[in-house]
Amino acid sequence: MKTRIVQIGNSRGIRIPKPLLEQTGLCDEVDITAEANGLVIRPIRKKKKPRQGWAEAFKEMHRQGHDALLGGDHSLSDWDLGEWEW
Repeated sequence: MKTRIVQIGNSRGIRIPKPLLEQTGLCDEVDITAEANGLVIRPIRKKKKPRQGWAEAFKEMHRQGHDALLGGDHSLSDWDLGEWEW
């Protein structure tokens, strides 16, 4: 698709047609770099919050039975039941 570079204040810019914006997912903020005689424009992906989605992942693990402790029998021993005091 062909377009022109236009004057915008002291800078220059291009108008990106709506179909290209929709196809590429470009919206508010972009990252632009110069590469091999051209410009590359990429959308900036918002960073996820730490541990975002963990609760749902743990629920799914439990649903599938993948949350069991590993390494054998973890039941209380006679000592745990009879001799241990807090």
